[in-house]
Amino acid sequence: PDRATLENKLSQVAALPDQPEVHLRPNKLVSYKVVAMVMASAQRLGVTKIGLVGNEQFMQ
Repeated sequence: PDRATLENKLSQVAALPDQPEVHLRPNKLVSYKVVAMVMASAQRLGVTKIGLVGNEQFMQ
């Protein structure tokens, strides 16, 4: 719902001893800037496994 909530959840994942992969499903209606912000936040908070899913929507 908001950036603080997102970062809180990412921090919880980063604190796990065996991190699950975080799946990021970009929406073609959302600007790349927002997707990049989410990925940067995850990296900054220590999330090491990030997977992009649903990229086929961008292929034509």
